[in-house]
Amino acid sequence: MAGSIITLRTSGTQLHCQAEHRSLLDALESHRIPVEYQCREGYCGSCRTRLLKGEVCYAARPLAFVQKDEILPCCCTAKGDIEIEM
Repeated sequence: MAGSIITLRTSGTQLHCQAEHRSLLDALESHRIPVEYQCREGYCGSCRTRLLKGEVCYAARPLAFVQKDEILPCCCTAKGDIEIEM
């Protein structure tokens, strides 16, 4: 996720993310963006959000069900610039 720009569709906010962020959730929290979550491991799906543009990658396949256009920020990282529905 080094050097990625995360765009939040609802507010238009753009966040610059660094390599030290272990997940998209970590990056959002570092910018004080509130995200509902419970597990940080991809089990529960509480943080589920829509990925509108770009790609993410998962260290391990999440156990929670996600649709094709959804992501779990708790356990993914951005592959380049992305836009999410937040």
